[in-house]
Amino acid sequence: QVQLVESGGGSVQPGDSLTLSCEASGTISNIVAMGWYRQAPGKEREMVAVIHESGLTDFANSVRGRFTISRDNAKNTVTLQMTALQPDDTAVYYCAVTHPPFASWGQGTQVTVSS
Repeated sequence: QVQLVESGGGSVQPGDSLTLSCEASGTISNIVAMGWYRQAPGKEREMVAVIHESGLTDFANSVRGRFTISRDNAKNTVTLQMTALQPDDTAVYYCAVTHPPFASWGQGTQVTVSS
């Protein structure tokens, strides 16, 4: 019923920047929170950044100060601006949207950081 389309992934060098975007479409009554999760090989999926309807944000300690999250409620989009990327940031990044009582996930986009 709800589709999330992600874009912006790719391969970069340490210290570079990338911007990920996600647009939600379909039958959505109300979006409470939008955010990004990531999963690296051999590791559990973890929350990267979340932004609530009010604009309140939450970041993983490993990305705090380097990543910025924003949203456009009219367009149902969320953007993750990543700077000072490190090899440990390499993972598949998933867009997530909470619209109670449901939650939706994107297909994932690969981010690779290596020299």
